[in-house]
Amino acid sequence: NNQEWSVMPQPRKNQISLIDTPYYHCVSRCVRRSFLCGEDKFTGQSYEHRRAWVEDRLLFLSSVFAIDLCAYAVMSNHTHVVLCVDKSLAESWSMQEVITRWHQLYQGTLLTQKFHRGDKLSKGEWFSLEETVTVYRQRLYDISWLMRNLNEHIAREANKEDNCTGRFWEGRFKSQALLDETAVLACMAYVDLNPIRAKMETTPETSKHTSIQQRIHALIKGEQPKKLMRFVGNHRQNMPKGIAFSLIDYCELVDSTGRCIRDDKAGYIEQHHHPILVRLGLNSEQWLTLTTEFEQHFSTAVGAEYMLQQFKQHTEHQRIRGMAKARALLQSA
Repeated sequence: NNQEWSVMPQPRKNQISLIDTPYYHCVSRCVRRSFLCGEDKFTGQSYEHRRAWVEDRLLFLSSVFAIDLCAYAVMSNHTHVVLCVDKSLAESWSMQEVITRWHQLYQGTLLTQKFHRGDKLSKGEWFSLEETVTVYRQRLYDISWLMRNLNEHIAREANKEDNCTGRFWEGRFKSQALLDETAVLACMAYVDLNPIRAKMETTPETSKHTSIQQRIHALIKGEQPKKLMRFVGNHRQNMPKGIAFSLIDYCELVDSTGRCIRDDKAGYIEQHHHPILVRLGLNSEQWLTLTTEFEQHFSTAVGAEYMLQQFKQHTEHQRIRGMAKARALLQSA
């Protein structure tokens, strides 16, 4: 799983292209041996509680940013998230809303504080405030700002606890654009199954600090987690916002995929004829490869071949790795 997605780090504008997709898979890795979480083999000290820090911060940030959290897994030295940018939501916010949200993360400026208190502003101050709000609004649907806020917050807390300074995360987070439904769903399952692949857990419902555990626990009560993007059932007219599949189908598919991975049984999924696989037109072999080797086969973008071609043009890439794999894994079986 440690394969590098690209040799040279790409400028972020070459990785995020909202005209192609609002969905992105992001991964941050720790540099320090004192893990994000887990136990340090050398000192015997446990950092398990830090996984909860990351999870709590992620859930909080998804309520502040115009970015939905589709899936996440907090591992012992890295974090996976699948995010969905809702630019139109950010554009619909009033100035007041933008400033209130920004102030949950940062102090803002003297002017934003003045406005927030309800003090009178001069014409020049209004003009300046509007410029500031334009910047804040853009940042509130910017994945880089969300990831930066998450990572800086955790690094500060960890440095405080370890009584040291220095870098906690590897430079920049990696991001993959998820260009179609298959890419989004396979990536979510790949993220949700991380603890099972790593042999840290045996079932999705016991997989701590993952979105699948949250979804299963909510599902048992007939609910959906409030801070995660909702599953809204199959395509129909006047669709609400959300992932256009049934939550129960998704949880069952992740569960049986997890069993295959755990027991090393390639054909296990066949017997179920999962409605999701039928709709995506994938056989269980393609699905298992995607959910176990997602990061190995694709770099900056994942999706059907023609989607990759479009993404390539929009982001001015010379070439995109994974075209042949897209043909093999993402075309109907």
